[in-house]
Amino acid sequence: MARTTNYSVLKKYLPKEQFDENYALISHYIQLQGTKKAEKYEKEIIAKNVDLSLIPQKNDFNKALEIPYTNKGEKFSFIDLFAGIGGFRMALQNCGGECVFSSEWDESAKQTYFANYGEVPFGDITKINVEDIPDFDVLAGGFPCQPFSSIGKREGFNHKTQGTLFFYIAEIIKAKQPKAFILENVTGLLTHDEGRTYETIMDVLQNELNYNVKAQVLNSANFGVPQERKRLYFIGFRKDVYSSEIVFPDGNEKKVGIGQFVEKDAKGPSISKHLQQTYIFKKDDGHPEIIDSNSDFPVKTLCASYHKIQRITGTFVRGGETGLRLLTENECKAIMGYPRDFKIPVSRTQMYHQFGNSVAVPVVEKLAEKIVSNL
Repeated sequence: MARTTNYSVLKKYLPKEQFDENYALISHYIQLQGTKKAEKYEKEIIAKNVDLSLIPQKNDFNKALEIPYTNKGEKFSFIDLFAGIGGFRMALQNCGGECVFSSEWDESAKQTYFANYGEVPFGDITKINVEDIPDFDVLAGGFPCQPFSSIGKREGFNHKTQGTLFFYIAEIIKAKQPKAFILENVTGLLTHDEGRTYETIMDVLQNELNYNVKAQVLNSANFGVPQERKRLYFIGFRKDVYSSEIVFPDGNEKKVGIGQFVEKDAKGPSISKHLQQTYIFKKDDGHPEIIDSNSDFPVKTLCASYHKIQRITGTFVRGGETGLRLLTENECKAIMGYPRDFKIPVSRTQMYHQFGNSVAVPVVEKLAEKIVSNL
């Protein structure tokens, strides 16, 4: 059964007919109260004839809803695009950052984001006016991979990337000129569309937007996370901020085994005996990966489709009512680098989907430390 987070608490602070479209506006204002960044949201709220005196104070709001991870630092400001459940946000907040804007289209992910940060992300990035975004220092986001080469032979920034989600990231960078950015994607981006997608992205970032940029593949298993998860990261600096060679963190920590995070006597979700006999163990080919408390190696990459029980890509745990089960909530948190008190207000299926789409927090935190040291 789905566990719902009641962010409809915001409804009483909005005129009824405006409720659905203003979750994000009110929650952003609440979390930024007392800062200069709140002024932009305050003006929008007043323009909608919302009585500011009815909106609670940040501390009261967060205490009442038991929000665990709110803005606390002011070393730098950042925005969280394609925010998912806030992996980038957690990492950047841990480095002293203050989130001034977030965007995510998936409603289930918004529930999880709100439960942990007290903020509802704005929706579809393609419908957001760049001028509505407050100024910020760092842009962060993991964007979907799309081809750019089918636009035709016309040249210029608008033609190369028009219609792709990367285009909107580039537009925001162009308009806001942040000091730095950090982007994430799957390693397949390097060979996507015979390499043209990657080449176009680097060309736009380096030559058209004029940023100092470096991209590199990092494996979360080298950053203290018990999961083999290779992802492509981009770091970019405005050239007047940092023009020297960008050096990525080494990530040479000893690999951590999953065994110490396996929960003993965990109840379900068990995989039926029938499914084990007819599918999971139908071949003696080393698949799937089976772990227990003695496993001293990182697990394979957690996929967003993990709940579909795929024998080739899946990792399963000895235990449960049938002797074999799926990963628990706390085990998923461990292999993505989230703390145990991170709230999951959604169904188990959505939980797997959200963690599988997330970044590994410790990796981004190491990258963020590098960025902050050069701002």
